Amino acid sequence: MLLVIAANVVVSLKGFNDFSFFERYKFNIGAIQRGEHIRSITSGFLHVDYTHLIFNMITLYFFAPIVISYFGGGKFLVIYFISLIAGSLLATVFHRNDYHYSAVGASGAVTGVLYSAILLRPDMKLFLFFIPIAIPAYIFGIGYLMYSIYGMKNRLGNIGHTAHFGGAIGGYAMTLILMPSLFVEETLMVILLAIPIVILFILEKAGKI
Repeated sequence: MLLVIAANVVVSLKGFNDFSFFERYKFNIGAIQRGEHIRSITSGFLHVDYTHLIFNMITLYFFAPIVISYFGGGKFLVIYFISLIAGSLLATVFHRNDYHYSAVGASGAVTGVLYSAILLRPDMKLFLFFIPIAIPAYIFGIGYLMYSIYGMKNRLGNIGHTAHFGGAIGGYAMTLILMPSLFVEETLMVILLAIPIVILFILEKAGKI
């Protein structure tokens, strides 16, 4: 986990101080369609500014240990990178006709780790900055993805909602692959956490997003 955080910090600092480096490795639909697929991974280690970097790394710092405690460091890295790639892949699909669409940040990978932690520990309570009441993790997870759908549909803010959602799908899928016993032990949570994912693809199929 600390190595992942360190890599994000080092690459992001390089990007803050080197515009050409930032432009060369950020996520960009046009560049990826020209064959620069490495951007799908490198963009996950770049950040817009210190606030963006710190927020992502703090989130990772708090939730990665849960995933590591269940799977160990090696499988945690698998979940992290699969989530990163899944976030970039979903963004590539959903923005395939937006040649100039660009994005950076570890948010997809971090959201995948967060969703994995929620699937593993749906009973844990989360406190949000603006709500002084503990929220069950699974409620937060479902709510977050529903908000992401809303953000994708309405192009809300300068946020990569698509990458967040794709990362969550990656974390969800890999957690179930690595621990299939969850289908039996946490059947209800597996179903509930899948609801936003199903809704997204129904809306996409219907051309509503």
